Amino acid sequence: MRIATTIFLTDHSVPAVRLARELEERGFDGLYLPEHTHIPVSRRTPAPMGDPLPPEYGRTLDPFVGLAAAAAVTERLGVGTGITLVAQHDPIVLAKQVASLDFLSGGRFTLGVGFGWNVEEAAGHGVDWPRRRDLVRDRMAAMRALWAPEPTAYQGEYASVEASHAWPKPVSGSRPRTLVGGAAGPVLFRHIAEYADGWLPIGGSGLKESLPGLRRAWAEAGRDPAGPQVVPYAVRPNPGKLAYFRDLGLEEVVLQLPSAGTADVLRALDDHARYL
Repeated sequence: MRIATTIFLTDHSVPAVRLARELEERGFDGLYLPEHTHIPVSRRTPAPMGDPLPPEYGRTLDPFVGLAAAAAVTERLGVGTGITLVAQHDPIVLAKQVASLDFLSGGRFTLGVGFGWNVEEAAGHGVDWPRRRDLVRDRMAAMRALWAPEPTAYQGEYASVEASHAWPKPVSGSRPRTLVGGAAGPVLFRHIAEYADGWLPIGGSGLKESLPGLRRAWAEAGRDPAGPQVVPYAVRPNPGKLAYFRDLGLEEVVLQLPSAGTADVLRALDDHARYL
């Protein structure tokens, strides 16, 4: 099983470059970064992880900038978003960012896609909250048109692009490795089967009960029987939990690191290294 990590990188945390070098030196597989553009102080939306909301949510570095720094000082370390709030991005600009980072890292990038939980944050980007999943689906289709090997047009309800010259292209083909986050359910699983490579479930609880539904949606979409990839995310590990994931046939897990200074993060890395 590949062991990757995630952290809220902030202006107070371990620097991205130092962390990336330490991860690769120890043999970790990857670094995933979350995204929040801003956290409105009104806080009308309860945090799904419980209140009070930790301060790092409002101090998070831009994940693409942080991952570019990490990729530049490493050779093997995978880099990914966990997750990108696609509804809050212009899809043409985001397609360029994703393809550029994938190209510059030599194909090491994973695009984690999410729908968000903070209604006020999304509203600042003009997102119609009840339709955000449809918005993400549409924007992902527009991005795939820009990543296509030949100029390809796309016309959708929420996103459109005319046939265009757009390079670089993702290294691995028609799109970078794409994982979708979110709670288990038939709508999420249909979307994963339509435009992604797998699922990025937070914590990983309840997977044994959820996996048959995802695999059923995958088969109904005519996808490769070898898939989908399932990568438990932001896991607080113990030997029994990782053995459970292994026994389910999962091949990667993303461990949570504290959003803290260098010394505290390195201690956490040393503790997690026993699982490598």
